[in-house]
Amino acid sequence: MDGTLSNDIEKVVDADRAHVWHHLIQHKPFETGAPRIIVEGKGMRVWDQHGKEHLDAVSGGVWTVNVGYGRERIANAVRDQLIKLNYFAGTTGSIPGALFSERLIEKMPGMSRVYYTNSGSEANEKAFKMVRQIAHKRYGGKKYKILYRDRDYHGSTLATMSAGGQDERNAQYGPFAPGFVRVPHCMEYRAQWDLSGEEYGVAAANAIEEVILAEGPDTVGALCLEPVTAGGGVITPPPGYWPRVQEICRKYDILLHIDEVVCGVGRTGTWFGYQHYGIEPDFVTMAKGVASGYAAIACCVTNEKVFDMFKETPEDPLDYFRDISTFGGCTAGPAAALENMAIIEEEGLLDNTNKMGDYMLDQLRALQDKHAAIGEVRGKGLFLGIELVADRDSREPVDEKLAQAVVGDCNAQGVIIGVTNRSIPGFNNTLCYSPALISTKDDIDQIVEATDKALTKVFG
Repeated sequence: MDGTLSNDIEKVVDADRAHVWHHLIQHKPFETGAPRIIVEGKGMRVWDQHGKEHLDAVSGGVWTVNVGYGRERIANAVRDQLIKLNYFAGTTGSIPGALFSERLIEKMPGMSRVYYTNSGSEANEKAFKMVRQIAHKRYGGKKYKILYRDRDYHGSTLATMSAGGQDERNAQYGPFAPGFVRVPHCMEYRAQWDLSGEEYGVAAANAIEEVILAEGPDTVGALCLEPVTAGGGVITPPPGYWPRVQEICRKYDILLHIDEVVCGVGRTGTWFGYQHYGIEPDFVTMAKGVASGYAAIACCVTNEKVFDMFKETPEDPLDYFRDISTFGGCTAGPAAALENMAIIEEEGLLDNTNKMGDYMLDQLRALQDKHAAIGEVRGKGLFLGIELVADRDSREPVDEKLAQAVVGDCNAQGVIIGVTNRSIPGFNNTLCYSPALISTKDDIDQIVEATDKALTKVFG
């Protein structure tokens, strides 16, 4: 990049301003200013239309580019596959689809089947549809309700928003689909009971059981949870929580659906976030990191128990899962995912994620000793959050504009970080970090230093 805005780039900016509807952003400022356009990426860094270099601490803005930018190996695998066969409907198989499913299941003991689709929202909808069909097949349609957790996020379609625990994201989009019921969050920092540690974790899980009993266990078909709550504040579950959740699901014959769209494929230092906690899900959905953004792919993975329910009575013309995802038949996704997984293995990126994640957690906690605005630092692997507060004793959250100001100052320094925003009324106050799994100590130091300077500038 030459550091100047060329005539060609000016044309691109004009075209973008005139015709592109960007995600999650107000466009009124673009009437007088230019949208940011990312032109190039390599490793951990990206360059915008002005030639400015940024260290990307959020893996493409939404926790996606796990192995970093500029991976020719993945791009070449996609190119070769597209020339050989770019697409055929998912009613048939493909070579990369078969091979990636085998490699994926090797990483997921107890799971056995991969249903391909093209986004995390859609993967979650597939699981919801499976639950509903099972309710009709086995329970006369009665066991159809799906429980979801406060602060969790499962997608942007109307069905997944019906299972969305972030009220500001849902505002103005109702009415929503019936049969989705919220359970309390498990965030000990925002404790709902005067307990701590394992006692708090068990109490948060028991609150799910209370909802089940209030709704009627014979009406509840599934519980859908993130292993670590992502956009709701990077919330790690307290000890005791997950074992009790598993016990409750088995007690009431409720299918356990783990949404790994963010945490999956290495982000937390294991292949999947749920694997930290020794639980055995019935559904696991994933998307973002599956191919690190080099091609669109998402998966709804089930165990054989779920799969077998759809082939019990083959003479019944309605017995199979009557669903299709058009672009789940694209071969680029599994071709990219195979190379993505190979890179993670060959470069030891799970180990690196644990080492660099521990290092970054320590460095951020050192900032907590320096800045009174930091209420809590939490996370798992290279998936971390800083909750900002106006007062540590009362834990009053800072105004969302102040959290945004920290993000803005980091950006001005050339470091892109994230923040919860327009999601949870009164609690859009968590800075979010998800640098690529290739992060080095130098990268982490640059991220932490930028955060330190920004906190000093905003809060003194």
